[in-house]
Amino acid sequence: METTDGACTSHDHAHGYIHRKEDYLKRLRRIEGQARGLQRMVEDEKYCIDILTQVSAMTKALQAVSLGLLEEHLSHCVVDAARAGGREAEEKVREATDAIARLVRS
Repeated sequence: METTDGACTSHDHAHGYIHRKEDYLKRLRRIEGQARGLQRMVEDEKYCIDILTQVSAMTKALQAVSLGLLEEHLSHCVVDAARAGGREAEEKVREATDAIARLVRS
């Protein structure tokens, strides 16, 4: 079900980030272009430090998307679940904790 602010609940498909969907898509398309650029750099045998610089830029761009989505998840999905309480709240907190752990490891 969707809440009035568009946040997610356990049984719907409207997620908290939906109001910034176009921004995320724009960022991901830019990252896709960076990946193609990296492939061309390797194909063209560019200097390894230049390739590593671009890998770093792409990594930071992906991290920015990840952090934005995590913030959206916490401020919408987790907050709404916490208000409701119970098993759903515990599940959303666990999901967020697991996502943070994956981001920290990467």
